[in-house]
Amino acid sequence: MNQTIKNLSLFILLIGISCNHSNMKTYQVKKVSRAIQLSGNGADPLWETAHLLTDFSYPWREDASPQTAFKALWDDTHFYFLYRATDPEIISKERGLGERDVVNSDRVEIFFKADDKMDPYYALEMDALGRVLDTEGKSPGKVDFDWNWPAGQLTLKSAIDEEGYFVEGAISFQSLRDLGMYKDDRKLKAGLFRGEYLSNEEGEITVRWISWVIPNAEKPNFHIPSSFGILTLID
Repeated sequence: MNQTIKNLSLFILLIGISCNHSNMKTYQVKKVSRAIQLSGNGADPLWETAHLLTDFSYPWREDASPQTAFKALWDDTHFYFLYRATDPEIISKERGLGERDVVNSDRVEIFFKADDKMDPYYALEMDALGRVLDTEGKSPGKVDFDWNWPAGQLTLKSAIDEEGYFVEGAISFQSLRDLGMYKDDRKLKAGLFRGEYLSNEEGEITVRWISWVIPNAEKPNFHIPSSFGILTLID
C-alpha cells in the first residue's frame, strides 16, 4: 500500500470516528449542592432541577413503547438517578425475594462501561420492589451473576402507585472510580434500559425491551458497545 492510499484510509477512519461521536446520544446531569434524600418516588425538591429524559423506545418493534422517564443529578460524592416507568400491570417474581427474582420481572436498568472493549462492564437491573441484580460482564456475553456492587456504595429505593413504579438510587463516585467506570472527566458511558413484561389471557408472559439508545443489533441485545450513550456531568 502506497503512502497516498494509507493517508486516504486514515482520513476515512477519522471521519467515521468523528461521525460516531457526534451522533452519540448524551444527557446532561446537573450538579446539586447537597445529597438527594431518597424516598423511592423522587419526592426531594431538587429533582425538579434535573433534566427530564423521555427519549425511550422499542428498538426491535414498530409500535410505541409505554412511557419511561429518567432523571439524574450529582454532587461531589454521588451520582443520583430516578426512573419513572408507566406500567398498568407490574409483574414481579417473588419466589424467594432474592436478586435473581429480578430476572423475569418488570425492571429498569443502568449499564456502565469504560470503553468499547467492555472488559469489564457492569449492570444494575432494578425492579419495582427495589431489588437489584448487580452483575459484572465481560464481552462477549460473559456475565458473573454472583458479583456484587462494592458494599455500602449503592443505595436503592422504589415505590409503586396506580400508574406504575419508580426506582431511585445513589451510587458513590468512589465505587465508580474503583471499578474503572469513572475517570474524573465528568463523563459516564451508560446504557439506560427497561424490561417491560406483559401477560396474555392464557397467563403467558412475554418481555419487550426498551432503550434510550437504539443498539446496532438485529436481535435484542444490550450487552454491546452501541447500546450506550454518555451522561455528561455539568455544574
